[in-house]
Amino acid sequence: MRVTVVLPRLLREHAGGRQRLEVEPAEATLAGVLDVLGARHPAVERRLRDEAGGLRRHVNFYLDGEECRWLDGAGSAVRDGTEIRVIPSVAGG
Repeated sequence: MRVTVVLPRLLREHAGGRQRLEVEPAEATLAGVLDVLGARHPAVERRLRDEAGGLRRHVNFYLDGEECRWLDGAGSAVRDGTEIRVIPSVAGG
């Protein structure tokens, strides 16, 4: 199974400048994708997950257009061809 992770501009420097990363997770979940991504790019993982391995609150993950928190969070299922977009939260005032 192959999944594509699309990174925002501010995370690309931690992934060799790449916008799109192909990942083949051992586990067919968002957490499984992040495990592989973290092994390859630890600096990216530190910005996506907290010290306990949970998803950071200020980062949104969209699996084929669906926000993962409306699905099953880190346990959200992925399938072959899933595209995961990482979108940092925007705060304003």
